[in-house]
Parts: sequence; structure tokens; C-alpha cells
Amino acid sequence: QVHLVESGGGSVQAGGSLRLSCVQSGIPDSHTYYALAWFRQPPGKEREVVAATWTTGFTRPYADSVKGRFTISYDNSKKTLLLNMNNLKPEDTAVYYCAAGDAVNGGSWYVPSAYPFWGQGTQVTVSS
Repeated sequence: QVHLVESGGGSVQAGGSLRLSCVQSGIPDSHTYYALAWFRQPPGKEREVVAATWTTGFTRPYADSVKGRFTISYDNSKKTLLLNMNNLKPEDTAVYYCAAGDAVNGGSWYVPSAYPFWGQGTQVTVSS
């Protein structure tokens, strides 16, 4: 069973930066096509994808709303998924979730149901 533990959420003023972390356990080191992703759910809205990556690199697609501001990466040595968020905007306010799955491809990276494993979520609040 894959287990995900998040940290790094908090409150920041517009224009500031935060880094979210998600430590994973349970993904075999030999499994080269495991996807890890960040989703977010703004208050009163549906869950939406932020970015995705694969444990061995592959591609790193981003939602249009965060391109140029957010960077997703995976540190294999630390088993940690990272999301570096710069130039934060009030519309970035949301609960952020990390997710994992072993059958994610270019046609499903943005679909929540493609990811069977999820973290607990961490709140990011950006004030004006």
C-alpha cells in the first residue's frame, strides 16, 4: 500500500513563495512508471490538477494556471515529491493534495480518478 505524507502548507502574502513536500512509501524502486501529482481544491470548487511527474523523470505536465510559477520535482533519494510555488496569487488558495498511481499516462494525468493513492491534504492560503 502506497502511503503519502504532506507538509509545507501555510499562509503567505501575494507574490510570496512556498514549498510543499510529500514523502512517499510503498512504491517499489524498480517501478519506473509510477506517476506522482499535485492537485488542489479551492474553497467551494472542484478538485483540479496542478502538475504531475514520474519517478524516473519522463514528462512534467502543468496546468496552464501555474506554468512559469510552479515547479514539480521528485527526489528519488528522499522519496519525496516537491512543489515549489513562486509568485503566489490569491487564486492559488486551496487545499493541496499529493497523489500517486501506476497507470497514469498523457491522457489521464489530469484526472483525479487515475490516482488511487492520496495524501491528507495541506492548506495553502494566499492573502492580498
